[in-house]
Amino acid sequence: MNHKLELANVTVKSIVILISGHGSNMRALLEADLPCRVAAVISNQADAPGLEIAKQHGISTRIVAHLNHPDRESFDSELALCIDSYQPDLIVLAGFMRILTAQFVTRYQNKLINIHPSLLPAYSGLHTHARALQDGVKIHGCTVHFVTSDIDQGPIIIQAAVSVHMDDTPATLAARVLQQEHRIFPQAIRWFCNGDISLSAGGKVLMKGLEQPGSALISPEME
Repeated sequence: MNHKLELANVTVKSIVILISGHGSNMRALLEADLPCRVAAVISNQADAPGLEIAKQHGISTRIVAHLNHPDRESFDSELALCIDSYQPDLIVLAGFMRILTAQFVTRYQNKLINIHPSLLPAYSGLHTHARALQDGVKIHGCTVHFVTSDIDQGPIIIQAAVSVHMDDTPATLAARVLQQEHRIFPQAIRWFCNGDISLSAGGKVLMKGLEQPGSALISPEME
């Protein structure tokens, strides 16, 4: 990603990325050459490996440790002050493992985007792959969505589906889904930065001139 992008007469959007761990989805964004500037990567974990990846890309990093706060409200307040110091157009949750308060979400309404490892609205929350396997679903996947105060229930931007194999474990299924996360997450951010998506009055994502695919994923394959 060209985080120093400067184009004459073009307003380049600025984003802040929030992480908690290894930052594989953050890496996918940084390597996607997106039309935006990454102002900072912020983590609630001082030892998050993703911070080093951000530094290697020349991105400013900050730590807002949740363990230093007695409750979610005080943590969110400090996190918001840190975010606001960069004045971003968009805040991207890339494996940020904290539940945000309703006040925080309202503060950044329509400016928070998250990726979730399931085909929402199915399997919100944790342990999505194990739950999908337990239920015997044949198609699983991932979703990029706007964040609302209802956890994992915000307006959907893009989804990717994978077939579930008979011999899948949560780990093998997660790995296959993660490959698709790395494809669709940069696409969603690119659409946002280019102004190709917006929200309707009813809270649905509208897409500007984007064609819907006509093919279907069927699993197992039909004879």
